[in-house]
Amino acid sequence: MARRPLPRILSNGSAQLARSRELARTAADSATDVLHPLITITRGLRRLAAAGRRRWIETPKERRGALLFLVASVILVVALAPYGPLLAVITLMTAAAWQGRDRSPAASDGPDESQSRRLQSLYEALVPHFSAAEDPEPLYSHGGAWDKAFPTYAFDGGGRIAQLVVRYPAYFTDGEAEARTRIEHLLAAKSGRGREYHFTWDEEGNQLTVSVLLPLPVDIAAQRFVTAPGETVLGFTDLTRVQRTLPLTCGEQRRDVPPVVWRTGPRSTEPHLLALGQPGTGISTLLRCIALQALQHGDVVIVDGGGTGEYACLTGRDGVLAVEAGLAGVTASLEWAATETERRLIAANRAHQAGHPPPDDTKRPLWILLDRPTAFTHLAAADSRKDPQALLQVPLRHGRPANVTVVVADQLDSMDALSDPVRRHTRARVVLGPATAEQLESVLGAPPHTTPVDQLPPGRGYARLGAGPVHRLQVPVTPNPYDDATPDALCQAVLDLLPPRTTPADGETIPEQDQSAGEPEQVPAAEEPEPVAPQATQAPEPEPVPALRRDLPPKPVPVLTKPSEADHS
Repeated sequence: MARRPLPRILSNGSAQLARSRELARTAADSATDVLHPLITITRGLRRLAAAGRRRWIETPKERRGALLFLVASVILVVALAPYGPLLAVITLMTAAAWQGRDRSPAASDGPDESQSRRLQSLYEALVPHFSAAEDPEPLYSHGGAWDKAFPTYAFDGGGRIAQLVVRYPAYFTDGEAEARTRIEHLLAAKSGRGREYHFTWDEEGNQLTVSVLLPLPVDIAAQRFVTAPGETVLGFTDLTRVQRTLPLTCGEQRRDVPPVVWRTGPRSTEPHLLALGQPGTGISTLLRCIALQALQHGDVVIVDGGGTGEYACLTGRDGVLAVEAGLAGVTASLEWAATETERRLIAANRAHQAGHPPPDDTKRPLWILLDRPTAFTHLAAADSRKDPQALLQVPLRHGRPANVTVVVADQLDSMDALSDPVRRHTRARVVLGPATAEQLESVLGAPPHTTPVDQLPPGRGYARLGAGPVHRLQVPVTPNPYDDATPDALCQAVLDLLPPRTTPADGETIPEQDQSAGEPEQVPAAEEPEPVAPQATQAPEPEPVPALRRDLPPKPVPVLTKPSEADHS
């Protein structure tokens, strides 16, 4: 059957529709202007008729006859008087025009008295910073007018400043960070504390735009994000410098929210992440959120320095190689991670020299998540052992070409206890919770363009990826599903994202379906791969490292076992 062509109005696109709407709107406005007197008189007649009807209803029944006789007498006199009907019509139209006038109060062109006092107070506070004795025509002077200094302003419902454009003289040192900080602190204090302000400096136009930022959404729960492999959503921010949005589900509603996306992999310029914050600010929530996203395409090794069982829900899950909370297990896991990184580099190098693509076991991402690694530094020093942070040097330095990503999270007060490789190779930074401007600048490398506040919800902070801008950040709600104080809906959202328990945990066995319940199947030991002989033309290579084998069922999956304390003593 031949396909019918689309109507012309649909095939021409939205430009013709927009043009038609504009013409219709213009015609309607013109008709309203022409017919405005008739509309006013009609509205007045309707109001007069409504007033007469109310008067008739309010009149008692015994007096309605006299009222009707009086109205009839007036109509008769007007009809018999010379020019009576004409004068009556003119009087009626005049009364209708008066009653039909627009009674809404006219909008004020300027601020009211309280707003003027607030702007004048802000102007007087800026005089010492924006004035000079040598200026012949000062823009800021004591007792001067604020209208030239503040060309644009807006107030919220509470009477506080919501947006303000400040003009300043050209000789102000707007290129110095200290001068900018003084002005920003002053404007934030005079405009109202407890809110976050965004400052945009226009050095060419000598203008400063101050805008109040809306609170970031705190009701976004953990869910599957629409991202590509190698992209991790750290949280959500505002649309000041982010050009991308993600469709999210918040309860029964769907909305688009701008995310902070961290890209990892061989082509990433920020392959590793450092997250700092005070206790209770959402550091563990951030690590759980990253782990759930990393398990979609890779394997995860988790180090729990807090020892509170925040990651117990990940134990034994498919793709989770280990969840360690003891010094011996942490040391063994990090040693294996360093050796695995070297093995991947050697295998990829041999493939490149032979002209072949890298092996598949070197392409699968490996994530090393460490929560409070400084806690093991003190334990290792007390036990005369090697600091586990020293084992991170190889994954941090050579992890990018080997698809190994390291995420370190610790308390803000323990930043000095972090090793030098951790602070040097983690170019992606996150700070959660209340922090001073000096602390934010020392961690992020640049001050934020907003004013930090003292009271912040959990998971709220700032993020900076490499040399990019500083973003406000709100981490998705990813609680511990085994916590009794967490609502059931949030716990179920996390449980739905967990992979199945196909890999047995340490010391556990999973029986087959055809075995009896009393005879569980024993997990065999991992087979050692055959060593690869080095080539004659190259220098002797180190002994090959056992690779992480991921065999398909029904073959059993080897488990990264936790060594005992006696093996490392």
